[in-house]
Amino acid sequence: MDRLKVLVVDDESRMRKLVKDFLVKKDFEVLEAEDGSQAVDVFFSAKDIALVILDVMMPKMDGWQVCREIRAASQVPIIMLTARADERDELLGFELGVDEYISKPFSPKILVARVEAILRRSNALSPDQIISAGEISLDKAAHEVKVAGKPVDLSFKEFELLTYFMENQGIALSREKILNSVWNYDYFGDARTIDTHVKKLRSKLGEQGDYIRTIWGMGYKFEVGRP
Repeated sequence: MDRLKVLVVDDESRMRKLVKDFLVKKDFEVLEAEDGSQAVDVFFSAKDIALVILDVMMPKMDGWQVCREIRAASQVPIIMLTARADERDELLGFELGVDEYISKPFSPKILVARVEAILRRSNALSPDQIISAGEISLDKAAHEVKVAGKPVDLSFKEFELLTYFMENQGIALSREKILNSVWNYDYFGDARTIDTHVKKLRSKLGEQGDYIRTIWGMGYKFEVGRP
């Protein structure tokens, strides 16, 4: 089996080498870019990149613009790195479809663990796993969602969130439980992470976004039809 390709984008060569060394030890193939413009060129020339690790502050084109360029054509998982502990940056990242958000300094081992968790969930899905609820049909193997028969383009994290909701229909889910289950680690953030993703997911699902109901003071419940 071919090694999965990870694109590491950072203007600091020392940081790229550190991340690359840890990824290579886990048998990933690593591509590098030292600025945003080069990152876009590498991404679209390689075409089969499985995941992108993207720094925010870079010359020529910053990480936000790179994310926009990639998201315009692909839903590949993106992990954003930043040296700024600014919640506005974090919210912007989630609005742009970033799947994970990690502040520097960080543990390379934790970063690799998150890379593996994302790729394991996206590549270890067994075939013929189709979930249906009302007008929504979700194919886990093909990583596709259709609403009323029409394809809906979801980010990796939005797809995982919808899958979790659909697999737990009718169950009231706390924000903490959703974070631990969908993000797969203890996320040191707050409800904004969940609420931002739910808002975007509802918007993309159209009228069927009403299936995701807010349980005030707790979290959410996915349910088709009125109780």
